[in-house]
Amino acid sequence: MQAASQRSRPAAAWCRGLALSVWLALASAAGPALAMPDTHVSNKQGYNTDVIYQVVTDRFVDGNAANNPTGAAFSAGCTQLKLYCGGDWRGLQNKIEDGYLGGMGITAIWISQPVENITAVIDYSGTNSTAYHGYWARDFKRSNAAFGNLTDFSNMIAAAHAANMKVIIDFAPNHSSPADAANASFAENGRLYDNGALVAGYGSDPSNYFHHHGGSTFANLEDGIYRNLFDLADLDHNKAPIDSYFKDAIKLWLDLGVDGIRMDAVKHMPFGWQQSLMSWIHGYKPVFTFGEWFLSANEVDPANHYFANKSGMSLLDFQFAQKVRQVFKDGTPDMVSLNQMITDTAAQYAQVHDQVTFIDNHDMPRFHVSGANQRRLEQALAFTLTSRGVPAIYYGSEHYMTGTGDPANRARITSLGTGTTAYQVIGKLAPLRKSNPAIAYGSTQQRWLNGNVYIYERNFGSNVALVAINRDLSNAANISGLVTALPAGSYTGTLNGNNLTVGAGGAVPTFSLAAGAVAVWTATPAISTPIVAHVGPVLGKAGNTVTIDGRAFGATKGTVYFGTTAVTGTNITSWEATQIKVKVPAVTPGTHGVSIKTSGNVTSNTYNAMQVLSGPQVTVRFVVSNAFTTSGENIYLTGDKFELTNWSASAPLGALFNQVVHAYPSWYTDVSLPASTAIQFKFLKKGPGGTVWEGGGNHTYTTPASGTGTVFVNWQN
Repeated sequence: MQAASQRSRPAAAWCRGLALSVWLALASAAGPALAMPDTHVSNKQGYNTDVIYQVVTDRFVDGNAANNPTGAAFSAGCTQLKLYCGGDWRGLQNKIEDGYLGGMGITAIWISQPVENITAVIDYSGTNSTAYHGYWARDFKRSNAAFGNLTDFSNMIAAAHAANMKVIIDFAPNHSSPADAANASFAENGRLYDNGALVAGYGSDPSNYFHHHGGSTFANLEDGIYRNLFDLADLDHNKAPIDSYFKDAIKLWLDLGVDGIRMDAVKHMPFGWQQSLMSWIHGYKPVFTFGEWFLSANEVDPANHYFANKSGMSLLDFQFAQKVRQVFKDGTPDMVSLNQMITDTAAQYAQVHDQVTFIDNHDMPRFHVSGANQRRLEQALAFTLTSRGVPAIYYGSEHYMTGTGDPANRARITSLGTGTTAYQVIGKLAPLRKSNPAIAYGSTQQRWLNGNVYIYERNFGSNVALVAINRDLSNAANISGLVTALPAGSYTGTLNGNNLTVGAGGAVPTFSLAAGAVAVWTATPAISTPIVAHVGPVLGKAGNTVTIDGRAFGATKGTVYFGTTAVTGTNITSWEATQIKVKVPAVTPGTHGVSIKTSGNVTSNTYNAMQVLSGPQVTVRFVVSNAFTTSGENIYLTGDKFELTNWSASAPLGALFNQVVHAYPSWYTDVSLPASTAIQFKFLKKGPGGTVWEGGGNHTYTTPASGTGTVFVNWQN
């Protein structure tokens, strides 16, 4: 925390050396702009205008000491970081109501999983551990008593909504709690409860609701899905009672008013089940959902991109996070690499603006390191807040908290003051996402680049944000030849006097960008031509409600197009200048572009992303036996529905798995399919020798009306 005297300095002083250009217009960004539908808390599908603040609930603020655990589970001074420390929903409510979060421009809060966790204290190699983090669930339909009761939860949500803040819950349906296959008395044996009634335990599981394939070695995707994640009792989502249990559980939390879901461990659950779950959520109460699929530094995984593009949820953008950490925290590689990451991910993610960007979280070492220059963190935050995606700030970053590894990266927040430079930087830049659509929705264009300097421009219609960062903390940079889309004129208001002049054609005279500088110059002239900026959710079925965000839609209802199919009248449930809500029409299942035509017959751009499913979804496991392959060959699946790729030989489903649940020469996969539907399908081999279709006639199967199903067939030669 900065010295107390710093909190009384004038605005220009706290950012000395940090060239933060924010226009005087920023002062009004938190006023009228908040009333716009696409930036309001009622928009639960679009988060591009939001800034998320992630908290480990137990490590934030203790608002009610009466709900603190007792005995060996509690550390009163939070000196034992694997025990409970007292943070709760009442404490979160307090910091919403006193303006601490709003002062940073925070508009969404991501909290720990709120469900009831085990109360056992587990001895791991001499260290006592508890479920303070929320990931050792025992009953997904009850609340964690250490965080409060459901009334406390509802009060916290009401306070957040009153402050125009959304609430995101962590949700971890991959597993229950730790278990030991050889010791049924270990912890609570992974026991799962349904509103107090025992469903099963890991050591007493007659219906096989849990996977019993041992712990994962993380050798491949299949191993991580169908084996236990460490010692956590892994649930089998192909069981209909487990499928219905989680739909009922998430319904409870949606009904309590949550605005978003962070889905834990999505890499470790079947894709088909998760797509089916998202289809159900989007048909019930659609909310922005993003999953955790960890990527290491420099790791690029096509399966990660496929999941983000097809599952119906977004992802935490680890490619973004790891590169920002390398460039700003570690000092290598350079800014050229940062720009390349922005270019690459724009092509890899179909909805790159919906991926959640961050610089650290509860599963990574904190960005700031004791003794490091604080400017590194400030620059990383500034880059995250002005880049594409939905930015998430990890609690305590505003106070330069440190901590390497679990649990040191989850310590109690060290301060709740508002005087640090980092707090002020967040507070100045976060509101730009609501006041300037270029930062919320815009494309990104590199304007000037070398090893230490990155100048990039965000563009949305006539709205522009130009951002310049010099990561060299010792030397100023001479910027010549810069061209921008900012309108001609003089741009003042930089906190350290670094003004910008833009001439005809966007030419900028040579200027000096200070050492360690971050400069932001913006322009928001009125947009007159309609632009679709965002559609959400982008996966659903006919009859679902979809939210379209953008600008210049007009005040009078016009027409929405899904491909060439026009939607008018009562099927457009609301129409405002920046937001439209519309029911998905009965179009041919597949991917459709969404566009609008105003009442004045002006047509927008097309947002090419909407996956229209064949109907309500169930999960089906396909198992094919006696499918022998040669080296380099794999088995794939295709069929006569959009969800089965419409007989595609070039992009079928797969490759199928063949090691854990069923072993070679049997292959299997879990697929989301329309319920109560007769389907036809076939398998094919793909490898170095080309594509070989299965012989014989098409396999047939009628999917169940609800829940899950399994179909067994033999490979046909």
